[in-house]
Amino acid sequence: MNEPSVAYRTVRTTAKVAGTFTVLFLVLLVGNLIGTTVIGPLREDRLAAMKVALRGGDPTDEQLAEIRQLDLQIRRNRVWRLDFAHKTGHALLASVVVLLVAGRLMRVLNRRPPQPQNALDVGAEQLREARVSRWAVTAGLVVLGGGAAMLVMVGAPLAFVAAEETGPAYASREDKRLQWHRFRGPDGAGVSIFTNIPTEWDGATGKGILWKAAVPLPGNNSPIIWNDRVFLSGATEQKQEVYCYDADLGRLLWTGDVPISPAAAQARIDPMEDTGYAASTMATDGKRVYAIFVTGDIAAFDFNGRRLWYKSLGVPDNAYGYASSLETHQDRVIVQYDQGHGDEDVSRLYALDGASGRVVWEVKRDVPNSWTSPVVVEIEGRLQLLTLTDPWALANDPADGAEIWRADCLGGDVAPSAIYAGGLVLAIEPYSHMVAIKPTGQGDVTKTHIAWTMDEGGPDVCCPVSDGQYAYLLESHGLIMCCRLADGEKVYEHDLRDNFTASPSLAGGRLYFLGMDGVMTIAEAGPEYKELGKNELGEKCHASPAFVDGRIYIRGLENLYCIGGAVAGDRAD
Repeated sequence: MNEPSVAYRTVRTTAKVAGTFTVLFLVLLVGNLIGTTVIGPLREDRLAAMKVALRGGDPTDEQLAEIRQLDLQIRRNRVWRLDFAHKTGHALLASVVVLLVAGRLMRVLNRRPPQPQNALDVGAEQLREARVSRWAVTAGLVVLGGGAAMLVMVGAPLAFVAAEETGPAYASREDKRLQWHRFRGPDGAGVSIFTNIPTEWDGATGKGILWKAAVPLPGNNSPIIWNDRVFLSGATEQKQEVYCYDADLGRLLWTGDVPISPAAAQARIDPMEDTGYAASTMATDGKRVYAIFVTGDIAAFDFNGRRLWYKSLGVPDNAYGYASSLETHQDRVIVQYDQGHGDEDVSRLYALDGASGRVVWEVKRDVPNSWTSPVVVEIEGRLQLLTLTDPWALANDPADGAEIWRADCLGGDVAPSAIYAGGLVLAIEPYSHMVAIKPTGQGDVTKTHIAWTMDEGGPDVCCPVSDGQYAYLLESHGLIMCCRLADGEKVYEHDLRDNFTASPSLAGGRLYFLGMDGVMTIAEAGPEYKELGKNELGEKCHASPAFVDGRIYIRGLENLYCIGGAVAGDRAD
């Protein structure tokens, strides 16, 4: 009997290796399928139950860190399994092709020269070849069918991700509490629910700074964060852009262009330098991100950088340049568009559909231009949309824009936005006073629901912050004032001897004051001023910082900084 040729033995070895890998890839795809369809849903059910448990309670730091860490694990695992399924599926297809080709070559190389045979031998040989052919075809079809089935089934994560993009169409308020989805975070209050926020860093040495990334265009708006994405915008007279960064690595993932409307280009808007062309902070509903510019041009993008819609609200008539930040409510973006002098019927409050930009509702406002931002808060189980302007503090229903109450208590160029704390809405008239309003009335509540007024001056730019017992005010020249929420009595004042445009923030019982020179002063919250330290970034800053689990994101004049640990969920105890 002749020995098989070298070529035959080589092809046979190749077929064995391809067959082994085919089986291996099938096993891996089955394991991945089990992880996707069995283990994944169990984790998601656990996460959903943990979020439900947050409602109406006061979660601990451990609970919040566990929720955020589990959410991050689920999202990363989902992406990894999808990528693994696609790569392994392609490898399976390649191994099957190699196996079939090798099998065909083996038959060709194993052919023998024809020899005289009797009819019985010829028939037996033909039967044997037919059985082998049928077996090979069946085996090939089984492998290809199984592989195709695995690819279809592991395509479920892709469908799941697509479903996540479209429905539900917005994040819950519980989800937003774990993020920094708008100017000054949840409720626009400047308060982080996390206590493991960094307290020490140094821009010169890099201590405590995870990464630093250049921002292509200037802007005084603050960064917003949703899971592993950081968003902010920048603009000049000629260009308007939106940026998305990797929150963990600082990589610029994509840049979105927002056209300048012909009317705005023709108007040649020249905002005050402190305002700039991109003063308004973006907002996200967890599915889409929204940006508006000094031109009145507004646009929406998905998280992959695809522009979903764009529209112009008209060139704003604003003395210093339009600067109101955006808010989101469910799947809508809220725009406070105050302009003019109050008697031209041009100011508006809009709710736009997040998916299309269609106007869902519109409220005409007989008010002049302002620089405050809208805030949606929950008050005694009811959502209220708070806005401040001259002369009103107003509350509307975010569902349909219907007015709930208004108080005549402000005047002048109103810039600090409202906050809700300790059962009161706090509103500031710059250089004059702060008013505390009980937000439980209907109609004009000027004479019935103003709890107290503090006539000690007031910030011209910076919004207040509160821990529920005290309110802290920061004037642009560095004077801090602290007053009791119960009666508005001033408790202390302290001069930081710096200039500020960033609003103060609160995290873990500590106050964070970011100066224009890039120095962050940290003080203990309470009835006495107790400074805990100062940290220099090494770059001038105008924008308010953003806080998430274990990290602070700060926008400088040219760069974006991430301060904190390398892994989300790490605690800085």
